[in-house]
Amino acid sequence: MTGEAITEADIHLIQRIIPHRYPFLLIDKVKDIVANEGCVGVKNVTFNEPHFQGHFPQTPIMPGVTIIEAMAQSAAVLVGISLDLIGRDLLVYFMSIDSCKFRRKVVPGDVLELHMTVKRGGGKIWKFHGAAKVEGQLACEAEITAMLDVRD
Repeated sequence: MTGEAITEADIHLIQRIIPHRYPFLLIDKVKDIVANEGCVGVKNVTFNEPHFQGHFPQTPIMPGVTIIEAMAQSAAVLVGISLDLIGRDLLVYFMSIDSCKFRRKVVPGDVLELHMTVKRGGGKIWKFHGAAKVEGQLACEAEITAMLDVRD
């Protein structure tokens, strides 16, 4: 990476790194970025998200799979910044999700913080530990392994 280290990514920078768009872009910003080490993704959970129409209309709860996806998107932004892939055609594919546990419901009004730590990285295969938290309480944790595909 050239120049000053990037420590935060707003929605505009996120969209220059990962291809996800509405309704599947699940993070609003990424902060506390330390290249090749970790970051914290931020998801502001709102009632007007499409999954709440059916999960569950009377008791809206963010689906666990979307929490895991938000973790992965946060990690992909970290990888994009770590490898200086901003503006490139980067795809990141799940290889495995291990030791996944859900500890607390995530509901509209919550601010979900996605703490991602690199366990192995630098090449095409990266492994992360993720901990999703709301107000410091653990909502979900998992080990995620992913493969990079830079298409340009």
